[in-house]
Amino acid sequence: MNPKADFPESRKPRGSRHEIDMTNGPLFGKMMLFTFPLMITALLQLIFNAADMIIAGRYSPNGAASISAIGSTLSVINLVIALVTGCSVGTNVVVAEHIGARKPKMVSRSVHTSITFSLLLGTGLGLLGILISRPILVKMGTPAEVLPLALLYIRIYFAGLPVLSLYNFGSGVLRAVGDTRRPMLYLLTAGILNVIMNLFFVVVLHLDVAGVALATTLSQCVSAGLVIGSLVRSEESYHFSVRQMGLDLFTLRKIIHVGIPAGFQTALFSLSNVLIQSSINSFGVTVIAGNSAAQSIGTFVNTASQSTGHAATTFASQNYGARKFDRINRVLVTSLIVTTLLSLLLGVPATIFGRQFLGIYTTDQGAVEAGLVRMLFMCLPHFIGGWMNAACGVMRGIGYEVLPMIVSLVGACLLRIVWIYTVFAAFHTLPVLYASYPVTWGITAAVHLLCFFLLRGRSYAVRSRKA
Repeated sequence: MNPKADFPESRKPRGSRHEIDMTNGPLFGKMMLFTFPLMITALLQLIFNAADMIIAGRYSPNGAASISAIGSTLSVINLVIALVTGCSVGTNVVVAEHIGARKPKMVSRSVHTSITFSLLLGTGLGLLGILISRPILVKMGTPAEVLPLALLYIRIYFAGLPVLSLYNFGSGVLRAVGDTRRPMLYLLTAGILNVIMNLFFVVVLHLDVAGVALATTLSQCVSAGLVIGSLVRSEESYHFSVRQMGLDLFTLRKIIHVGIPAGFQTALFSLSNVLIQSSINSFGVTVIAGNSAAQSIGTFVNTASQSTGHAATTFASQNYGARKFDRINRVLVTSLIVTTLLSLLLGVPATIFGRQFLGIYTTDQGAVEAGLVRMLFMCLPHFIGGWMNAACGVMRGIGYEVLPMIVSLVGACLLRIVWIYTVFAAFHTLPVLYASYPVTWGITAAVHLLCFFLLRGRSYAVRSRKA
């Protein structure tokens, strides 16, 4: 790729029906328009993942062994996905900043660097995963009877990482211009195909977990192809051409500088959750079952805060690039309002009808009662976690990459560990354990907001000096 090549006049940014003008006009409606498809996308992903497990459990010849094999790989797969999606946040931030600054050459350079890097990243992680999957699964204590199935599933999944990475980075480009609707529609299309292929491979061809993994990989090829196709067809500054693929090292450093901390932040959250799960295990099988069901429901509620965090990052990045610093303050306030409304929209009904929702997962009344405790502390006040994500997102959008990661890890991870060994150790009850979530969310959100108000002036000054 030639970074000095002139940008075609026909592809200078001129707006599109898929884009959202984030640097002018009212914010609330635009942020809702941006966030809602992201929420739907996340919800669809959860539903399709659940469909994979259901089909494998009900129709594969190995039944429970197939579910166990897939389940035993999820922590490793989620770790890798967190790294890939985190790096794609770097693409989102860098492209959005250049769009806000109206620098079409830099937008094009960022797009082609991102797509090239996504393929290299996906291929590298995929090959590494295939090579070390056996020792990792053995080290994790995967039962010998399900190890062959788990190994087969995870290796096929790792083989599809290049297209998974391509979809995430391509979607990051579209999010940067405000287009969250098309990635949602592409995922819906791929998800429906995934379910159909699952049924065909497992029920008709009897491929068991290999069929589930193949269906997932092939559907990811479809979603990646649709995203890249939309970039190829675009006549705007984010147009993608295979002939211009390549790595611009300056742009790549910026993407990695934002993306790696975001990826590690997501991946390392699992450390505190492992300890909390260990504490839950001390209450017995019934509580574990109720917690698992409530955790699944809570994941749906969590889509509101996660999606608003992405919106805050994108809106802040565009206005940061456009040097509209007063508008960034409004982005923060609006994102706090949006995440509160959406979190309550999902969290309040989940809590009120918690008994009915939990009844879908289990008929054990003891497990239902235990699940209701978690939902009271996790679903109802989840808007506080939304504040944390929104404030963290705005900080990333104005050029702070490592600091939000450190604040989040200390506040949402380290403080929970401290809580377990102090407060929970003194008062060994489920409500005390679950209270660690809203308490640490609130503290972390407060620190993020404090950092924003203390450091925004320095960041704005740096941006003002740039050409």
